[in-house]
Amino acid sequence: MDVITAVKERRSIRGYKADPVPKEVLKEILELAGRAPSAMNTQPWEFTVVTGDVLDDVRRSNVELLNSGAPPNPEHVVVGWPTESIYRRRQVDLAKQLFQLMEIPREDKEKRAKWLERGFRYFDAPAAIIVSVDRSLSENGPLLDIGAVTQTICLAALHFGLGTCIEDQGTMYPDVLRKYARIPDSKRIIAAIAIGYPDWGFPANKLGTDREPVEKTTTWVGFDRAATL
Repeated sequence: MDVITAVKERRSIRGYKADPVPKEVLKEILELAGRAPSAMNTQPWEFTVVTGDVLDDVRRSNVELLNSGAPPNPEHVVVGWPTESIYRRRQVDLAKQLFQLMEIPREDKEKRAKWLERGFRYFDAPAAIIVSVDRSLSENGPLLDIGAVTQTICLAALHFGLGTCIEDQGTMYPDVLRKYARIPDSKRIIAAIAIGYPDWGFPANKLGTDREPVEKTTTWVGFDRAATL
């Protein structure tokens, strides 16, 4: 798959087949992702790839904590959006589309709660990639690099017929990951990526999100003058 097709076809996958992803494939994806750009080639990312019984233990513990009302304790800055902003509206529009596809009525609190659990279960993917950085680095300094490597993982995965979903919920209880995935305290847990073979029969996987046109997000400077020279 060429890079332009990959960029156009990448989407968040929220339902997976149970088929395991071979370690060799995951390793190749991470080797490709390691070519992502980083500030002065510092490559601040570190990966913990979790599957099998260990991932099942993480899922179970996450859901138990969620349902017990335990407050999340993320080690990264959690994104928030001003209530009346375009950013909040886009987030709400996405949720509406997902709930419509999943046939979850607004008033059905039980179904909404079950949907929330899926994120803490890594959407039942057969593997998860946990991205972390060393605590010697500043809190915000490596985030641009982490974004680059995360996107590269998601694009490379398409070459192998895999789907991904970048998600916060899987990192909301970092002590769970430290216990079962043995991530040391010296590392700050930043993001999780669910990865596996997409279940295209799962309704939420049919979602294709819109993007703003370039005219709304871009200011062009100096081009009119250049054209007249």
